[in-house]
Amino acid sequence: MIRKLARSIREYKWTALLSPICMIGEVYMEVQIPLVLAKIVDLGVTAGDMGAVLKYGLILVLYAFISLGFGVASAFAGTYAATGFARNLRHDMFYRVQTFDFSNIDKFSTASIVTRLTSDVANIQMAFQMMIRMAIRCPMMLILATTNAYSISPRLCLTYCIALPLLAVGLFVLIRLVFPIFDRVFKTYDRLNNVVQENVHGIRVVKSFVREDRETEKFTSVSGDIYRDFVRAERIMSLNSPLMQLAVYSCILVISYLGATMVIQSGNNLAQGLTTGQLTSMFTYTGQILNSLMMVSMVIVMLTMSRAPMRRTAEILMETPDLAEPNNPVMEVKDGSIDFENVSFRYSAKANRNALESIDLHVAPGMTVGILGGTGSSKSTLVQLIPRLYDATTGTVRVGGVDVRDYDIETLRDAVSMVLQKNVLFSGTIKDNLRWGNPHATDEEMRHACMLACADDFVQSFPDGYDTHIEQGGTNVSGGQKQRLCIARALLKKPKILILDDSTSAVDTHTDAMIRKAFREEIPDTTKLIIAQRVSSIEDADLILVMDGGKIAASGTHEQLMKTSDIYREVYESQTKGGED
Repeated sequence: MIRKLARSIREYKWTALLSPICMIGEVYMEVQIPLVLAKIVDLGVTAGDMGAVLKYGLILVLYAFISLGFGVASAFAGTYAATGFARNLRHDMFYRVQTFDFSNIDKFSTASIVTRLTSDVANIQMAFQMMIRMAIRCPMMLILATTNAYSISPRLCLTYCIALPLLAVGLFVLIRLVFPIFDRVFKTYDRLNNVVQENVHGIRVVKSFVREDRETEKFTSVSGDIYRDFVRAERIMSLNSPLMQLAVYSCILVISYLGATMVIQSGNNLAQGLTTGQLTSMFTYTGQILNSLMMVSMVIVMLTMSRAPMRRTAEILMETPDLAEPNNPVMEVKDGSIDFENVSFRYSAKANRNALESIDLHVAPGMTVGILGGTGSSKSTLVQLIPRLYDATTGTVRVGGVDVRDYDIETLRDAVSMVLQKNVLFSGTIKDNLRWGNPHATDEEMRHACMLACADDFVQSFPDGYDTHIEQGGTNVSGGQKQRLCIARALLKKPKILILDDSTSAVDTHTDAMIRKAFREEIPDTTKLIIAQRVSSIEDADLILVMDGGKIAASGTHEQLMKTSDIYREVYESQTKGGED
């Protein structure tokens, strides 16, 4: 996991290495300062030598400035490396998500992916910055300060040997208690983001049903869970400070008593024992040693908190697309013929049954195929196997006479235009959205596609025409307008296969008929698959499939199905309500 995340450091590795090197320099100069201070007291103040005070005072100032310089360099390098690492990590995660297939995306909720790209990466950034700075500073301070303290007085240094293990045990217990809470908090963040996303996405429904209070209660409930967990964790971690203060002042009391006794016994003689200046430096080292241990605990807590975000982020980076590219891919789709040969499909190996069962189908190039069926009859699942959004569990799907698994995925999907059941427009102008179908489309080509989709009239009615700005999600156009723009966008690809997944449900029957007429006259060589709920949308198709329970229950023309299929006849009669009679 760590190795996977570390790959995102890339060009910042030397900056990340510079930060701990500078930190070592800062710590080394800091632990020399108490020694210089001891000489000021012993050789200058006590001896009454102002020359020594001035000399060692200048040395102390020099050490302080050198330490400051190292500290600033370490902080700058650490911040630069951490922010760069976070940027690379977000880029790598987003790029990985773009390579996911539908089956991969199904494993992660949208809210979870957003949380991993934002909050989780922010926590990893903080942990990384602390790791290359504080995780180096604290152990080095412990080692160097303890070594210097031992060189002054091995006897007084024994005080640290007693205090440090006791303090370490206490900090370990606190961390063990806190970790499960932080692990739970990050999972709750997913729920919080999901509530917010769902509310904002469905705000029109919320307001139309006057359910603002209910949505506020849901948000307050999840937010309250996060609040309570953080309060519980902070209460436990608040014991860290009094525990630290107890250790520091206990050591100071012991060192004060023993040190004062040693100073009196030695008569403040450097050659005979402990001096006043050395005792002063021991107090400084006490603070440095125990404070560094407290910082070690904070580093451990931060790394503990970041363990869950690191695991969740690594899950994204280590997820591999289920649809593999072939070794020698076919780079051209010959025509729009479609063949299903004994195809069965299930969304997951854990699923209890197949979504599609034993599908056999042949569609010649240029045919118009209508697909009808009740909710959950796997109409959308059937067509999603054609551009290889999923792979068939068993059997073979062929396009242009070639197994879809043998195509270069980009080549295959460029030859198949699919207007999904849920129409999506992106923020930008109408032209920007249309050019998703063809980035190099001219204004004439865009207008022609819109005319085929019966979208040109309403686009021209806008003050800015094709330069009209579309809000995120297409909220400033109607459902029918959105559908027609999505159809025009698909037509700009000039595909060999066009799939409309219930994509005219929001337009009136007259407009629907106009669109189908344009398809027959303008793109006769394109194979068209139309999923519809209205029989009128598909009754003039060359072939109509009736789906039921993941199987093709019946197939044929409108006239044939009226005679042979009870399901089709019942749907037709329920929609016409005996109008023919």
